[in-house]
Amino acid sequence: MTGQVVPHDVQGSGSERVLVLHNWFGDRSSFDPMRRYLNGDAFSYAFLDCRGYGEAIDADGAFTMEEVAEDALTVADRLGWQTFSVIGHSMGGKAAQLMLLDAPSRVRSIVGVSPVPASGFPLEGETWELFAGAAEYPGNRRAIIDNTTGGRHDDAWLDAMVSRSVERSSPAAFRAYLDSWSRADFHERVRGNPVPVLLVAGAEDPALGPEAMRATWLQWYPNAELEVLQDAGHYAPEESPEALAAVVERFLSR
Repeated sequence: MTGQVVPHDVQGSGSERVLVLHNWFGDRSSFDPMRRYLNGDAFSYAFLDCRGYGEAIDADGAFTMEEVAEDALTVADRLGWQTFSVIGHSMGGKAAQLMLLDAPSRVRSIVGVSPVPASGFPLEGETWELFAGAAEYPGNRRAIIDNTTGGRHDDAWLDAMVSRSVERSSPAAFRAYLDSWSRADFHERVRGNPVPVLLVAGAEDPALGPEAMRATWLQWYPNAELEVLQDAGHYAPEESPEALAAVVERFLSR
């Protein structure tokens, strides 16, 4: 597989370099609420669109986590970044781990925001149908977002999340990525990896919340630590942007 330079933009001019990978429901604009709280003097953040999303909505591809990892490494090459940290939100967290496996000498640390573990995420029966159908049916997307944020948000917030998701992702890519992030299991390949890892989980996330982190990531990465955001579900960049920026930069500054 050959990586491509996917659409991206860089914020900040600091010496600490960070690649940022988005979640299944949003392109790189999903990080916009937290960007105002980031320290551009200390850090340089590169925000990427996966193929099939955002400015890359019409890009061809296999739409797998392996491809996301290859593309992100290609962007790092284009930027001249030999080493860097990776922030991955949800499915982006799974791709970040493949970057670590592909280029262990380059990935300094990983920040997973409600990240999918290397083992994937079990979806069976009606739950699988709900997720698979979300590629074509906005109502499915709304139900998933509502559930994974603890049913705490009003109609306007949910409608905005769904609208952006539909507008900024292609159905084909959206559906294909589901197979890759949910079903592929490579956790034995990451077990014992010494890379520093920060896991940020929302207390209101019933899917990839604190307990899921303790059962997966914290079992496999000896240098992993967990931060719980009390006022967030699965979408911390939009639900608790200031708090997320603070915990991320405190970790990266070390």
